[in-house]
Amino acid sequence: MDGTREKKVVALTSLVAAVLLTLFKAIVGVATGSLGILSEAAHSGLDSAAALMTYFAVSISAKPADDSHHYGHGKFESFSALFEVVLLLLTCCWIIYRAAYRLAGHRVEVEVNVWSFAVMGIAIVVDITRSQALMRVARRYGSQALEADALHFQSDIYSSLVVIFGLIFTKAGFPVGDPLAALGVSILVMIASVRLAMRSSQVLLDRAPSGVEDHIRKILTSLPRVLEVRKIRVRDAGTQMFVDVTIAVDGHMSLDESHAVADESERQIAAVISNVDVTIHVEPATQALFLNERP
Repeated sequence: MDGTREKKVVALTSLVAAVLLTLFKAIVGVATGSLGILSEAAHSGLDSAAALMTYFAVSISAKPADDSHHYGHGKFESFSALFEVVLLLLTCCWIIYRAAYRLAGHRVEVEVNVWSFAVMGIAIVVDITRSQALMRVARRYGSQALEADALHFQSDIYSSLVVIFGLIFTKAGFPVGDPLAALGVSILVMIASVRLAMRSSQVLLDRAPSGVEDHIRKILTSLPRVLEVRKIRVRDAGTQMFVDVTIAVDGHMSLDESHAVADESERQIAAVISNVDVTIHVEPATQALFLNERP
């Protein structure tokens, strides 16, 4: 199975899982009147929308470069991940509003039964399975969209645990446990959203990946015919990394020899950084530098 197909399959199965969880949580939430479970249903509902966006983002990002997108479509993954943050924050606003409404004294009868715990237990099992599958494929192919989806399912695990504790307190005679659990869900979701927003915005703003420039410089300076590394520019676009480098070589080299040095530089970088597009610009070294570097 190639990378694009595997990413699409894991994204599609996660979408199906999110939709089924949303329906299950919504049915049990309405039946029991639990705001904690209903907030989880809303969370899963937006997870479904996010998973759908992830599926389309993975599909679009796999398209090759064209006349309108010279660097390919990789940043569609980062854009999708950033848009998911907006959906998550909208969920938080609704949950906080409803929780504050109940904490202000507007009591709502919550029925805690076996189905209340069953739906959250099933949700945790599904979330663990899907988050692991998404993260495994995300790391294998460097997919930010899939990693964002995995983060959604991971946050669901913790928020489901919070809801379970809220149900336990409600069953024990402390009804404030349910809206407090809903507030706990919103806090966890907001933390996940901020982290995701920071990661996505860094890619969209072309922030250089940490440590990559130094790694490339070390590779190039180890090549005997590269006398100076003058400029390195690095940026991510989805699962692909673009590297632009300017190096200096012996000014007396022929065009063919200079081209061979550039080719070797590209091969060395591609050997240690996967899915990279390297552009090497070759300039003649200054006379002083050349004299210092010659044996």
